Amino acid sequence: MTTSNVIWHDVECGSYDEDLVLWRELARTESGPVLDLGAGTGRVAIDLARQGHEVVAVDRDPELLAELRQRAGPLAVQTVTADARSFELPGQRFGLIVAPMQLVQLLGGADGRGALLRAAAAHLQPGGLLALAVSEKIEAFDGDDMLLPLPDVAVLDGVRYSSQPVAVRDEGGRVAIERVREVFVGDGRRSAAGDLIYLDRVDAQTIEAEGRAAGLEPMRSRAIEQTTDHVGSAVVMLRA
Repeated sequence: MTTSNVIWHDVECGSYDEDLVLWRELARTESGPVLDLGAGTGRVAIDLARQGHEVVAVDRDPELLAELRQRAGPLAVQTVTADARSFELPGQRFGLIVAPMQLVQLLGGADGRGALLRAAAAHLQPGGLLALAVSEKIEAFDGDDMLLPLPDVAVLDGVRYSSQPVAVRDEGGRVAIERVREVFVGDGRRSAAGDLIYLDRVDAQTIEAEGRAAGLEPMRSRAIEQTTDHVGSAVVMLRA
């Protein structure tokens, strides 16, 4: 049984809404259009468009963006297939650029973060704001030693999808996050596959220093509180 990227993105990320209040606040206070980096299926982009903002959504996965366009319908959302480290939008400048859900920790270290920061700086209006969510404290665990966190679960058209975190392992400057993704069909069929991603270990102070090197000025950071299902984040604020 094959399962699309869209389904797993929704299962693992789609229900998270703790950060939306902050993105709405920033979009209200900053003038001009909004750029959403790592937009996925539109969790943030569509929410902001519903608030009346013009949004450009960037993601490197065209399958996710195709779903975003379908969900957005007539809303003012433009999609661009590009990597957050190397996007180019000629003639477009933004009052606010957001990088939610630890995108900045998925870029392969300082070089990747620096590339994103430079690309974002080149697309900000004078005085515009770049806001990046970062989880500074990611606790390692091994499923062999403790009870596992609850899985992320969704049921679509009678099919149950479950994504179970099984380990978070330290690997020096990054952590490896392991999940088991399972699909259960009503006739008893079941499939399972592993999924592995890496998050860089980095703190807000480091990103602020990297932002200065890219020509941006750090502002007071904000916080997104931890929930029972998701880690908390610091939100680094960098102004052009």
